[in-house]
Amino acid sequence: MTKFWKSLSIAGAALSVTVAGAAQAAPNNSAILDQLNNYSQEGRTDVAQVNSVFQLRDVAPSDWAFDALRNLVEKYNCIVGYPDGTFRGNRPLSRYEFAAGLNACMQQIERLIVGGGTDVDAADITRLRALVQEFEAELATLGARVDDIEGRVEFLEDNQFSTTTKLNGEVVFGISDSFGDTDLTDGSDDDDSQTVFNNRVRLQLETSFTGKDTLITRLTAGNATSTVIGAGGVGRFTYDNALADNDVIVDWLAYYFPLKRANAYVAAVGGLQSDYVSTTFGANGLEDYTGASGSLTFNAASSPIYLIGGGAGFGLNFPAGPVDISLGYLADDHASPAEGDGLFNGQYGALAQVAFNLGSRAELGVTYVNSYQEAGSAFFDFGGGSAFAGTVGANGLGTSEANTFGVQGKFDITEKVSLAAYGLYSDVDLVAGGDEEIWSYGAGVAFNDMGKEGNVLGIFAGVPPYVGGSAGGGDDTPVQVEGFYKYQLNDSISITPGVIWLNNATETDTVDSALIGTVRTTFKF
Repeated sequence: MTKFWKSLSIAGAALSVTVAGAAQAAPNNSAILDQLNNYSQEGRTDVAQVNSVFQLRDVAPSDWAFDALRNLVEKYNCIVGYPDGTFRGNRPLSRYEFAAGLNACMQQIERLIVGGGTDVDAADITRLRALVQEFEAELATLGARVDDIEGRVEFLEDNQFSTTTKLNGEVVFGISDSFGDTDLTDGSDDDDSQTVFNNRVRLQLETSFTGKDTLITRLTAGNATSTVIGAGGVGRFTYDNALADNDVIVDWLAYYFPLKRANAYVAAVGGLQSDYVSTTFGANGLEDYTGASGSLTFNAASSPIYLIGGGAGFGLNFPAGPVDISLGYLADDHASPAEGDGLFNGQYGALAQVAFNLGSRAELGVTYVNSYQEAGSAFFDFGGGSAFAGTVGANGLGTSEANTFGVQGKFDITEKVSLAAYGLYSDVDLVAGGDEEIWSYGAGVAFNDMGKEGNVLGIFAGVPPYVGGSAGGGDDTPVQVEGFYKYQLNDSISITPGVIWLNNATETDTVDSALIGTVRTTFKF
């Protein structure tokens, strides 16, 4: 409507030239566009409330104005609102509906005049003048209302974001048991471990203040502390949370926000290295970070290098086209003011990663983590003390400093088949004296949409983190093979049966091999 009102001032000049040639037939035709231009100016100001009962009555088909507009519509085809292109003038209209129709005819006749058309009848212009005079108030109000609507829409487009909080939820049921000649919980010859039914509940609040930032507050409860596994963090399920008795805690409190050339991350509670890096190179369908919609165990999801360190701190990600750089620092004892604790004097993990985008299907990255662990805390612990990957030997080295190097890669063979692999080496300097080495490597493949959209068939084989060839570890290399099939019932529910085969889970002859069976049900909302 605003463009129409503005066009009237241009049309006025054109009309004065075009209609001047027909001055004998219609000497006052040019006045009509001048009058319309006046209405455009009136439309820019507030219009007084219409109080007259006569002005508010409907326009019936029997009224002269209705008949006059219908003649204009049929002659100039200025209203085409029905599929068959006809104007059905057989029902009453409100005065404002009528004014809208009149406005459409005014625009159509204006286009004909400006375009030099000679088909505009002088009698029609006289009829139009009479209609404009009759509906002067409604036309002015129509212009004011449309201008007001356009102004409001423009304001909403410029200021459409408001502080918003979104709730995401995940509930996990897991039934598991181990089978074999050895009890994984105590290393005895008889497998006396029992079938367990574990759960975890997460409620995550995501709040944005600008539309570009995100404040995350997550509440978690559960009872999956180590499931059926007693061999360090080997075979630890992704929904294990080191909680007991379904106590509710805030296990993640963090804030994401953009900087000029980087994406920033600040964690107050439960921060992980994987929270701020651009990628962990996990295969599509295997990697779900700490969620329960991908692989069964942390070791199969992505490299255990991302499990070193956690807690409170910060991270920065610098996207730069095919090369992506991530830097971060997370401290475990951040809340303690005691000597040897705090944000910068206790346990920590400092990460640097360079990721290379090798096209639309391939990624390759190198990662380095410098860390410090105290006695009693596991090496691969997310900063929480409990082991989530690796053998007892790899997680029980005592107070130590470590430099860990990792190489990871992912390749999407097709849109639905994804392959990932990683390798990890850690040089550990024991404060009590001596050095140790930790190794880990593995590869996994995921077949997405297998049998149905959303389903995933996943297979992983690898070596969990272990201490290689030293007094701190054993003589046998542990091996983990995992397979699962996620069946997506609907958008919110999935059921994932799977098996995990472990060999030499403790790097010793005490625990030989075991087979773990599990059925995981995940609800998302």
